[in-house]
Amino acid sequence: MRSRNIIKLVVAVIVVAAAVFLSIAPLTDPAKGIPLGLDLKGGVHLVLQAEPGKDGKPVTNDDVDKARAIIEQRVNGLGVSEPYIQVDYNKKRVIVELAGVEDPDKAVETLQTTAKLTFRNEQGEILLDGSELKDAKAAVDTSRGTADYVVQISFSNEGAKKFAAITTAYLNKNIGIYLDEEMIQNPVVSTPITNGEGQIQGYSSLEEAAQYAVMLRSGALPVSMDVIEKRQVGALLGVDSLNRSLNAGFYAIILIFIFMLFFYRLPGVVAVFSLICFSLIVLWVFYLIPVVLTLPGIAGFVLSIGMAVDLNILVYERIKEEIKLGKSLRAAVDAGFSRAFITVFDSNLTTLFAALALFLLGSSTIKGFALTLIIGVLASFFTAISITRSVMRWIVGINPRLSTVLFGVKEGR
Repeated sequence: MRSRNIIKLVVAVIVVAAAVFLSIAPLTDPAKGIPLGLDLKGGVHLVLQAEPGKDGKPVTNDDVDKARAIIEQRVNGLGVSEPYIQVDYNKKRVIVELAGVEDPDKAVETLQTTAKLTFRNEQGEILLDGSELKDAKAAVDTSRGTADYVVQISFSNEGAKKFAAITTAYLNKNIGIYLDEEMIQNPVVSTPITNGEGQIQGYSSLEEAAQYAVMLRSGALPVSMDVIEKRQVGALLGVDSLNRSLNAGFYAIILIFIFMLFFYRLPGVVAVFSLICFSLIVLWVFYLIPVVLTLPGIAGFVLSIGMAVDLNILVYERIKEEIKLGKSLRAAVDAGFSRAFITVFDSNLTTLFAALALFLLGSSTIKGFALTLIIGVLASFFTAISITRSVMRWIVGINPRLSTVLFGVKEGR
């Protein structure tokens, strides 16, 4: 039994050490690591004002909702992770924050363009609109011997039938392709198109084609959106905020480690090991979801570290009480965890309720804080009840007659 516990303990230390080493590169990768929010990475803050159309109809809340949904689809098409999008119904505005945007002007153009696709005859009459569009993708067409940047479009079943009828009726005639009121192509129909697929040509780069494909996929905005505020957050400010936050968290963790080692001796070492496991679990959950890390999010993470320490303290104090009652180390460890379980469970549960309320009712920054806190609370409960408990059992299993001084209790007390 003693040798088995030694093997388990050694394997656990090696596995955690390897996990820490292997986690550094993926978790800290600037491009593929944990995504950073606007306040840490920099980006652009936009306020888009919905304006009445040419028909003079007032903008409704439904129009604003539709605009928000379409803008969100376009933002996701741009590859922006977890954008902050909020609606002000009173002022008929959509507030957008995009983190890590390399070309803010292009992003603004993509979000602001109404993007109403229409097919028209030479007299300007609309033959078909983009409401029947099923998909749009950027591609490179080499069928003509050159690399042409195009947007490949496909229609729904109903749209394919209409498109086939139109291309049959206008054989050898021009059908203009318009985006909003601007003609972007005026091809001659050389053969009826019956498969519901086509191409829009004339783009100068694949990026430009992809930009228009995003707009066409998301559909046309129900109203025009004017940019009334555009504010950029510099990356240097974000890096400075991140460094300050990381430094604060680092010093806090060092102080916690010193405190645990000084007051709890051997259990303090186990607590440090458990906190390393806790941090790995939380950071990998952030990476896999992924959670966009902001300053409030970092605050939630640091707070959850404090809670994880608090859980260990509750358990260790119970163990010390059991030792003072004269129980053996093995019995004291088992009784300490058993009696502390209800207290640990209740404290975690009440914190989870509060964090869930913040997540469901709060704004974007509050949601980020609440989400990191929820993940941290769940991870701290898991590590305290499973990892800490297992390691403590292995240690007393190796030597059940360890001095109680190593547990912060003087001999004979």
